[in-house]
Amino acid sequence: MHRGISNNSDNTSISEHMTNNVVVIGAQWGDEGKGKVVDLLTERADIVVRFQGGHNAGHTLVIDGHKTVLHLIPSGILHHFVRCLIGNGVVLSAEALLKEIDTLEATGLEVTSRIGISPSCPLILPCHVALDQARERRRGKQAIGTTGRGIGPAYEDKASRRGLRVADMINPDSLRGKLEELLDFHNFVLRNYFDESPVDLEAAVDEITAQGERIAPMVVDVAEELFQASRQGKVILFEGAQGMLLDVDHGTYPFVTSSNTVAGAAASGSGVGPDQLGHVLGITKAYTTRVGGGPFPTELFDDVGALLAERGHEFGATTGRPRRCGWFDAVSMRRSARVNGLTSLCITKLDVLDALDEIKICTAYQCDGDTYDVSPAGAEQMARCQPVYETLPGWKGSETRVARFDDLPENARRYLQRLSELLDVEVSIVSVGADRSDTLVLRDPFQWS
Repeated sequence: MHRGISNNSDNTSISEHMTNNVVVIGAQWGDEGKGKVVDLLTERADIVVRFQGGHNAGHTLVIDGHKTVLHLIPSGILHHFVRCLIGNGVVLSAEALLKEIDTLEATGLEVTSRIGISPSCPLILPCHVALDQARERRRGKQAIGTTGRGIGPAYEDKASRRGLRVADMINPDSLRGKLEELLDFHNFVLRNYFDESPVDLEAAVDEITAQGERIAPMVVDVAEELFQASRQGKVILFEGAQGMLLDVDHGTYPFVTSSNTVAGAAASGSGVGPDQLGHVLGITKAYTTRVGGGPFPTELFDDVGALLAERGHEFGATTGRPRRCGWFDAVSMRRSARVNGLTSLCITKLDVLDALDEIKICTAYQCDGDTYDVSPAGAEQMARCQPVYETLPGWKGSETRVARFDDLPENARRYLQRLSELLDVEVSIVSVGADRSDTLVLRDPFQWS
């Protein structure tokens, strides 16, 4: 019997099962290494479900030195026994998804039969990409720093109830009429406000119809499949994209993404009850990075910042853009820990700090004469905040790429303990290198009690 499947009979209620499910979320501004952690934890799961975001997220996996970058397909796809689901909270670029499937299957991996896509996923259409890029050009220096992939406009159409969904692309009888109405609206804006070329209806219909033919066999009722899986006692791993500080409600608005990235969104974005979410594992780097615009109180503009970027290979997996680097920000992380209800922490890229004589942690903000131990909401006030630092000794000359936690340099263990104390959250996993094997599991999130 596959690990995680219960012997309980089908008439046992979900509430009678111990929930061993795990939600993996980014606890900073994204790029924390969630993909590697999900890939590692998938060895204990039956199903991995992605619950928000779009192909603006990139999860990089390094296994035995081979790098794989995923954007839409859940990171568990590299495990042959795992079912991978894309929940209704994801905005779907059919073009990007099919390209990703083709790339993986060219390596001999069976993908199509193991993917399930919610018919309620909003579609990212060519008009959304055109609008996204036109807006960023118009904003100029005030650009938010989107990936230009149409994510925001697709979510806007979802909220305004005019968007198309996966269910529409596999229904050719109604597709043309709905798409024509949508393009009438968006093309008017593209022509008359942005002075951009309109999107051609016929070309869009042909493209979406062809994509729908390939995607149709993968469309399933994700919420019902997860319900039945829970009844059978299967273990579910929920995978988020981006990070909590980019959440459209709780992040540094307006320099945020267009979806809810917090752990609670796993329920609404996949269709399960909140009681089924289980353990919430927050992924955070041993320092802090950010891509795009927006406030970043601990950002470094000196040699240390450059060192972190170089040693951490800090370039976006999706865009290739360089990431801004800074010291660990315990103030923003406290808000993240509380909003997400973090059960435990995974600290990644600890090895990047191996070259430093001393390491700083931001423990408070000073702003307008006040001291904050939790970051303020929104970008404007955070932009005025100055970090208050605590300095700890580094472990320069020693390496953290070890096989056991007890073999870490003493100062590295003290650093991890201090982060745990400041956030009041236990550290369960530590990553000390890029490869899947470079991971120290101090306590198994699936066996938490």
